Amino acid sequence: MSIKQTLVYGKGGNRDLCLDLYEPASSVSARTAVILLHGGGWSQGNKEMMEVFGPELSGYGFAVLAPEYRLLGEAPWPAQIEDVKASIRWVRANADKLGIDPDKIALQGFSAGGHLSLLAAGTPRLATFAGQGGNPNEADDVAAVIAFFSPGEISLHPGDTGRVPATVLLGEGATEEDARQISPVTYFSVGYPPTFFIHGTDDGAVPHKMSQDMFNTLAALGVPTELHLYPGHTHEFARLPSMVSNIQAEIALFLRRMVVDPEKYVQENLDLNIFARGIPPISRL
Repeated sequence: MSIKQTLVYGKGGNRDLCLDLYEPASSVSARTAVILLHGGGWSQGNKEMMEVFGPELSGYGFAVLAPEYRLLGEAPWPAQIEDVKASIRWVRANADKLGIDPDKIALQGFSAGGHLSLLAAGTPRLATFAGQGGNPNEADDVAAVIAFFSPGEISLHPGDTGRVPATVLLGEGATEEDARQISPVTYFSVGYPPTFFIHGTDDGAVPHKMSQDMFNTLAALGVPTELHLYPGHTHEFARLPSMVSNIQAEIALFLRRMVVDPEKYVQENLDLNIFARGIPPISRL
C-alpha cells in the first residue's frame, strides 16, 4: 500500500480542494474505489481523520480516497455536499489513472460524513447540489454507500426524535421544505444503491433508531441493505483499535458482494447451498 497526500481534486470557492489516496499493493478487488468522508458535525474534522481507515481498507485491494470538504465555518451549506460531488466526479474523470472501474465507486461516511454520503448517493445529477468544483461533464452517481452512525433526517422541530435541527446546517430562517431537501431519506427510492448501516445502540449523539428507520425504509423499497448494531457502543466507536480491522473486514465483504463481483456470490450460493435449490421445509426433511 502506498499513500499519496494532498492531491488536488477540485475548487472550493477560491481555493484548491485536496484528497489523500491510499493505493492498494495489488488490484485484487476488481478496481473498486472507496471515498471516505470524515465526520465532525459539518463544522469540524479533516481528511487526516481517515488515516486509521484508509490503509486498512486499502489492504483488501480497494483504491481508497479521503477528500477534504469545506466546513461550515468556511462556507455555508450546500458547499459541503458540492465538494463531495466534486470528489466523486474527479475520481470518475481519473478512473484510468487510478486503475479503477468508473462504475465501481462507493462512499463510506462517518456521522456528518455519513449524512453527506447518503445524500450524495440519492441525488445523482441533481443540479442543486452539483456546485462548480470541477469536471462538470462527469456523472456523480455511486455504486454503494456505507453509513456509520449517520443522521438521515433533518427537521425544523426535531424534538426527541434524533433528527438533526435544520438550523445546524441552514442557520436561522430555514423552512421545513429546506430541511426536507437536505434529508437523505427524501431521496430514498427503488433505485437507491446498496447500503450498509453501522451504529452503536448507546449512541447519544445520533440515536441508533435513525439507522434502523433508514434500513427499514430501504428494505421495504427492495434496496439491498444491511444493518449492523453494536450493543453498548457509543458514537465514533468504529475507530477504537479493537474495532477498526473487524469492521473494515465486514465492509470489504459487503463491497465484494454488492459491487466488485455480485454474480460470484449469487452463483456460489446456488452451487453450494442446498437451501437455494428449492429444498422442502425442514419439517419434511
